[in-house]
Amino acid sequence: MATAFANQLTNRNFLSPAGFQFSITKEPKVSFFCTTATIPELSFETTVQPSYLKDIDIPGEKIQYGDLIVRFLVDEDLKNYMAIHNWLTGLGYPETTKEFKDETTAEDTSRDMNLQFSDGSLTILNSNYRTSAIVKFNDLFPTSISSLEFDTAVTDIQYFTADATFKYTVYSIVGPDGRTRL
Repeated sequence: MATAFANQLTNRNFLSPAGFQFSITKEPKVSFFCTTATIPELSFETTVQPSYLKDIDIPGEKIQYGDLIVRFLVDEDLKNYMAIHNWLTGLGYPETTKEFKDETTAEDTSRDMNLQFSDGSLTILNSNYRTSAIVKFNDLFPTSISSLEFDTAVTDIQYFTADATFKYTVYSIVGPDGRTRL
C-alpha cells in the first residue's frame, strides 16, 4: 500500500503564470518591466527507418529550440525599449563604426564577440513567491522588437508594451540553487 503513494506528487499546488521574474545580464532595464515570458518549445527531429510494411519514425540527431519571446512595459523615457533597439541595430546595421564598436569591443579596445551576446534567466516562483526553478539561457541575442503605434484617437489609455524576440544557443532548467538539474 505504501508504494502506491510513493509515486504521488507531494506538492499539490499548481504553477501560477504570474509567478516569474525575467532578467538579461546585458540589459537589466528590460527586466523590471517584463510582463510575459515563455519557456520556448523544444522539439526533436525524427528520422524515418524504411520498412517493407510501414516506415518507422526513430529519434533523430538534433534538438530544435524555439525563440524566446518576452513582453515588457515600455518606460516613459523609452530607456528599456531603446536598450533592445540599440543592441539590435548595433548587431545588424549600425549607422556608425562607433555603434558597431560599442557592441563588439571591450573597454581595452580588443574585439570581443561575446559582447554581442548575453545570458538571461527566467526565474519561476512558487505559490509563496520563492524560487522553484530557473531557466538559464546561454548566448542570447535579439532578432526583433515590435513596433510602437501612437494613436490620438485612443480614449482609454493603455500603456505601451513591446515584444522582443531572442535567439540563443541552449537553455537548461535548474533548481533554486541555480546549479542542480531538476
